Amino acid sequence: MSGHSKWATTKHKKAVIDARRGKLFARLIKNIEVATRTGGADMAGNPTLFDAVQKAKKNSVPSDNIERALKRGSGEEVGGADYKTIMYEGYGPAGVALLIECLTDNRNRAATDVRVAVTRNGGNMADPGSVAYLFNRKGVIIVSKGSLSEDDILLAVLEAGAEEVNDLGESFEVVSEASDMVAVRTALQAAGIDYDSADSSFLSSISIPLDEESAPKVFQLIEALEEVDDVQNVFANFDVSDEVMAALDL
Repeated sequence: MSGHSKWATTKHKKAVIDARRGKLFARLIKNIEVATRTGGADMAGNPTLFDAVQKAKKNSVPSDNIERALKRGSGEEVGGADYKTIMYEGYGPAGVALLIECLTDNRNRAATDVRVAVTRNGGNMADPGSVAYLFNRKGVIIVSKGSLSEDDILLAVLEAGAEEVNDLGESFEVVSEASDMVAVRTALQAAGIDYDSADSSFLSSISIPLDEESAPKVFQLIEALEEVDDVQNVFANFDVSDEVMAALDL
């Protein structure tokens, strides 16, 4: 997943400063609202909410927006939608498997918008279960390098349950079982190491290498899906080598 992760990191940086910033903010706000409604507004007892708020702050979401999302989620302020998580499955160019996570208050709209984005960009929808078995739910924490070495990270997180630390260029990716993510994140904090994000993610057990021809097609499909308002995350089982990334100037 190294190429995929590097591409996602690069794309994320661009997204924060370009015209899609509003869409990123909307997703982060939605995460806060749902986490509050599900687990309560006490961040000390709701690690999912803690991570959602931290990620929003890291991405410069205004504090007023965060506070309003907390109030809507807790019922203190009216206007919160009844969001449901729905997973769709599909295949993209080069046979890349897709898991598409939606957070929506309208199942029919989400299904239609996802199907249109997939089919118009060289992919096709798949039956439930036909793709999901290729992925495992993991905890993924991103740590900016700064002056940190891989050994610094490993020393802090191994005993907390981390499985691997991957070098993504400008940052490290710490992977654990989803159930161990809070312990790993807490271990980083205890070691005085700041982190950019901590998310429950789906990582693939088998990756498909993409070349200079297929990679842009897959990127285009995923970006089209991420333009859909109800889509929160897109997980895919591709890998892009450093050579291909360099050739594509990404």
